[in-house]
Amino acid sequence: MSTAARIVFVLALIVWLGEVLFLSLVVAPTVFRNLPVEEAGRVVSLLFPVYYRIGIACGVALLMAAVILRGASERRGVWTAGAGIIGMMLVATLYAAFVVQPRAQVLRPQLHQAEVTAAVREEFDSVHRLAVQLNSVVLLGGLAIAIIAALHVRE
Repeated sequence: MSTAARIVFVLALIVWLGEVLFLSLVVAPTVFRNLPVEEAGRVVSLLFPVYYRIGIACGVALLMAAVILRGASERRGVWTAGAGIIGMMLVATLYAAFVVQPRAQVLRPQLHQAEVTAAVREEFDSVHRLAVQLNSVVLLGGLAIAIIAALHVRE
């Protein structure tokens, strides 16, 4: 198998999973615990464009490497399944980046106005829930890919 493809695969996976875990388990909780909610929301929302660009870049690199590894492997079914999972992770990231996050950006300032409507709050909560679900898809998919890689990256 291609050594370069294995290296790209492992590095892209490490960066993507590390990014998701660090933002979800360290950055966001720390910011929201130590800043007023409005300010914390602004800070975290400033990180999302870079967060999603890194995720998209890692997803594309990971998918390309998986396709190369599939072509060079005798275990094509495993790599096909892996590429499918990676594709799902990439679609979740793209949707979050280009649909969910921009909508949250529009709604966020309205949350802190004196006359915020229940509809705005409900829509923001719904958008936020969807963002968390999409992030969970990426995290769980990445963990599944890590298991596949641990078992099959040398085959």
